[in-house]
Amino acid sequence: MCQLLGMNCNVPTDIVFSFTGFANRGGRTDEHKDGWGIAFFEGAGVRLFVDHESAITSPIAGLIKHYPIKSKNVIAHIRKATQGHIALENCHPFVRELWGHYWVFAHNGDLKNFAPILDGAFRPVGSTDSELAFCYLLQQLRKRFGDVLPSREALTDALAALTAEIGAYGIFNMMLSDGSALYAYCSTKLHYIVRQYPFTQAILSDEDVSVDFSEVTTPNDRVAIIVTEPLTTNERWHPFASGELKVFVDGLPTS
Repeated sequence: MCQLLGMNCNVPTDIVFSFTGFANRGGRTDEHKDGWGIAFFEGAGVRLFVDHESAITSPIAGLIKHYPIKSKNVIAHIRKATQGHIALENCHPFVRELWGHYWVFAHNGDLKNFAPILDGAFRPVGSTDSELAFCYLLQQLRKRFGDVLPSREALTDALAALTAEIGAYGIFNMMLSDGSALYAYCSTKLHYIVRQYPFTQAILSDEDVSVDFSEVTTPNDRVAIIVTEPLTTNERWHPFASGELKVFVDGLPTS
């Protein structure tokens, strides 16, 4: 199956270090070579890069490894296809507009016999169960709250119910963000870490690369990294519980 990577920070931060290790799982240290993608929020806008080539061969992935785009919310994905052929339209993350905000979504898992009726403006372009689930999720949120953006608390409650509903059809690990918060739901496997002062050195598990974050941060910086499998060998990663939805704001889990 696929793997997920998310970043939520209190100040705009680059994801070069984490993405370097994560991309190696796209065909070098793991088998997720059926496409990849990454989305960066910048203000109200989103930079989206996707490719149906593997993350270790894609020249676009090479750009991301060396171009320090800074963002407070990032979602990345490497794909091992379970539903939908290998094509650009089936690469995550997916992006849609709701309530005047861009929403970015990526999914790791496999949903069986998931065939909801879509009767609104949200329709999949590709053929994955993931994009179908994203469209259904947004449709149900729109039905529940209408044209008014709900409070974060109300939205979290609605997402908790919807992710549990969709997760009943199989494996549904997902990340969702509108640029103000990052929502992560664990069906089977997710981990997170919060890096903050005093910063220390981190060593990647998928490449012989390390960084001393104390040299590239300020004492006020705080960064949460959420990923399917831990990216470093010398840090303490916290596992999600099965069925748990966490909301990350300014580099901290709030629920």
